[in-house]
Amino acid sequence: MTTPTQAAAPEGAAGRPREIPLRGMRGMIAARMRESLQSSAQLTHHADAELGAVTALRRHCSARGLPSPSVQDVLLRLVVQTLVEFPALNATLEDNRITQHPGVHLGLAVPLPDDLLVAPALFDAQDLGLGALPGARRDLVDKARAGRLGVRELTGATFTVSNLGRSRVHHFTPILNVPQVAILGIGGTQWRALPDEDGGIRLAEVIGLSLTFDHRAVNGAPAAAFLDRLGERIETLAPDAFDHELIR
Repeated sequence: MTTPTQAAAPEGAAGRPREIPLRGMRGMIAARMRESLQSSAQLTHHADAELGAVTALRRHCSARGLPSPSVQDVLLRLVVQTLVEFPALNATLEDNRITQHPGVHLGLAVPLPDDLLVAPALFDAQDLGLGALPGARRDLVDKARAGRLGVRELTGATFTVSNLGRSRVHHFTPILNVPQVAILGIGGTQWRALPDEDGGIRLAEVIGLSLTFDHRAVNGAPAAAFLDRLGERIETLAPDAFDHELIR
């Protein structure tokens, strides 16, 4: 007897399911994700920030003949500056002990072939100006894709950023890279109609920010304050804010 499901199947669609064993790097990632959710108290705050000031800075750089940084690199620089003000987020939790790190070792989520993912550390990112940051980031990504990362780079981050880039996904819930106590997810952008100062409507490009944190180490209020401060930095950025870091 043919069931409705069988009848709906197109002719010639027979084939064997593809099985992908959870082993090797894929298995290690799976184990780490399960360990993260089982061993920490994760909570995510979501926020938005307008990108008008970032766009103005990039236009200013082009007009001045300065290197025009990508939106990603501007955001990473602002994240690092904000982490310096919020050491509770630049921390790890191991053996019931919270360690707040003096240096911002910024983990960058890097997608690899076969749907794999690593998040190597960009060490002492607080010392990298906006002129040096793009090159350092590209070098780290190239090493990751070439399989040349060392154990220290793979395990040494103190805070991670996961950027979805040009995606329809505006907010998401990144999973902690334990023992780190926080990770920031940068989502895609949306154009929104917002009220202007004259009571009319203006269009604004808005980016989604999602902060997952370990509630054992960080409470909701300081996590929200971090997102508030980061959003303020993004939206009030002066066009010439990083000229001194970009002049060669």
